[in-house]
Amino acid sequence: MLSRSLSAASVLVCLGCSAFAQGLGGPSSVEADLQPGDGLTDPQFRSDFPVNIAPSYFEWKEGLAEQGFRFSLDYLTLGQTTNSDLGEGNASGGIFRLYGSWQATDRGSLTFKLEDRHAYGDVAPQNLGFDAGALSITGTAFNDNGTLLTNLFWTQRAADGSWTLQFGILDVTDFLDIYGLVSPYTAFQNLAFNTNPTINAPNPGFGIAGGVKLGANYYLTASVADANADPSSPDLDVFSDGELFKSVEIGYTSGFDRIYFDNIHFTFWHADAADDGSRLEDYGASFSAAWFVGNKWMPFFRAGTSKGRAALYEKSVSMGLGYFARNTDLAGIGFNWAEANGISGDQKTIEAFYRFSISPNLQITPSIQYISDPLLATDKSSLTVFGLRARIVF
Repeated sequence: MLSRSLSAASVLVCLGCSAFAQGLGGPSSVEADLQPGDGLTDPQFRSDFPVNIAPSYFEWKEGLAEQGFRFSLDYLTLGQTTNSDLGEGNASGGIFRLYGSWQATDRGSLTFKLEDRHAYGDVAPQNLGFDAGALSITGTAFNDNGTLLTNLFWTQRAADGSWTLQFGILDVTDFLDIYGLVSPYTAFQNLAFNTNPTINAPNPGFGIAGGVKLGANYYLTASVADANADPSSPDLDVFSDGELFKSVEIGYTSGFDRIYFDNIHFTFWHADAADDGSRLEDYGASFSAAWFVGNKWMPFFRAGTSKGRAALYEKSVSMGLGYFARNTDLAGIGFNWAEANGISGDQKTIEAFYRFSISPNLQITPSIQYISDPLLATDKSSLTVFGLRARIVF
């Protein structure tokens, strides 16, 4: 399990440091979600809603934070519709989350996150791509898996921030092969631009992960996790079953205050086969390069390959660009090319989105995804998915 990112100088820098000073994490981690907005240098907010309608509640939260206990509640909703004549043609769903952290000691903390993921209709956004004929997850994380315990882990770190260790119930996608635009809650919605789609990442479950600095600019992270994890029914069966997901990452950054914004890394992973035959052995490697230019522009290039049949794609190449505005708006565009094991042809995906930040606690994100040569509907030349996502934080 590994590393991820936040945004520019103030909180941007704070989260960059947190890779080792506060714990492994990235844009979709609890540590990132507890920060106000994107952490851009001198952010300019349009409003302070909903803080202005419940000031006593937010003051109470700030008081708890000063004592070392931070938490938030948020609700996300996503609606998508497609022009495909296959399937339902639309999907919608929501995610309610309670998450936080307790700074129990100077160098140790407990992180937790409880979620309820639900669909409003017959199809959840995560499945709309398949329903419409594309081998594509168009609404990452917006499924109908119900109540989930996705984080409950302890973080221990060195006094000088040179190493970090985490163990407990971990979500590997919080820190595995990440970059500044990886979060499906605040950035791209398609899995092609989130966690690399050639990685057969397990569901949140019991695991251990660590990171260490290798000099001034290099780092190494590694993880071992339960390959059979089920966050709807957490257990410790990994000790008896021994079916594991393992990963190692080595990376370069311009400085550890920007570790996930100016970042080039290689990730190597392996997932054991399931004894019951439900999952084949899989392994692979990925490469990621993203650089935050002028604290505004983030070009990225990401590629991966896998040798098994469990990951979504066998080969994938993504590239694109993000633009971070001072009002914490975020625009992004990405292109992906992919091949899948056992399916002839290749599939191309373009996604563009604009995250409109009404306040640090309220964001609305329209998006469009264009999928050319969908792999599950060879008689179709393309399909388009329109989406609208909203997030409110309390």
